[in-house]
Amino acid sequence: MSKQHPIVAITGSSGAGTSTVRIAMEHVFRRDGINAVVVEGDSFHRYDRAEMQRQVEQANRESRPLSHFGAEGNLFDRLEALFMEYSERGAGLRRYYLHDPEEAKPYGQAPGTFTPWVQLPAGTHLLFYEGLHGGVVTDKVNVARYVDLLLGVVPIVNLEWIQKVHRDTAERGYSAEAVTDTILRRMYDYTHYIVPQFSRTDINFQRVPTVDTSNPFAARDIPTLDESFVVIRFREPRKTQPDFPYLLRMIHDSFMSRRNTIVVPGGKMGFAMEIILQPLIDQLIRREF
Repeated sequence: MSKQHPIVAITGSSGAGTSTVRIAMEHVFRRDGINAVVVEGDSFHRYDRAEMQRQVEQANRESRPLSHFGAEGNLFDRLEALFMEYSERGAGLRRYYLHDPEEAKPYGQAPGTFTPWVQLPAGTHLLFYEGLHGGVVTDKVNVARYVDLLLGVVPIVNLEWIQKVHRDTAERGYSAEAVTDTILRRMYDYTHYIVPQFSRTDINFQRVPTVDTSNPFAARDIPTLDESFVVIRFREPRKTQPDFPYLLRMIHDSFMSRRNTIVVPGGKMGFAMEIILQPLIDQLIRREF
């Protein structure tokens, strides 16, 4: 952690909905004039798209797990090095993973490839990471120790799978069967690398639908925010100091389910994130957190 160069990280698995938190954070940055450098977790994958497919096929033949969730599929050491260097000097190396033709066109590269590593811009107020491994800890690396504010986005698992199936079939052209195979193939890495991070997050946002999601692979629609509640858990309230009476007044129909947990209507998720996170970001920038 760093008083001079703070790091905020959102961690959540594929299809979890981390983009909702990212949008809320962008609103905070813009309103408060915060110059944040953004780092995308996908840029720390070890292999580009074509090579990853070859590596997965080889791993399947050898009956061993390999996915973007686990250590073999990622450059955890480079992510740790970036967080360490930024916390010490406000510097470090990043690159971009080009997901689609629109992202790839400005670089003159093919989709599914990486841009070259480059230095972060100088003079930023904080580093903002969004991806799979903002709080990862293994026997070789400890990324979480450099993060000043670690946020988790973790819908109940059936909802997570519904969101992933719909996104990957509608936006990325995969078949439902292929997405299901991916979910199953990644289960070992999911339980060993993704899930443990949510015991380290300072604040967790968990969306819980109020409709039947018992068969996520047959669901025709993603439950809407208005068909959900969001469970917001503060791991150490003494650190983040949430003002629960204020939150209960500001967020209509919210309630406390435990002494460190507030439940809000799904439609208020973005608003709740902003009023919870804005004072914490301000404290980080003022070096008071």
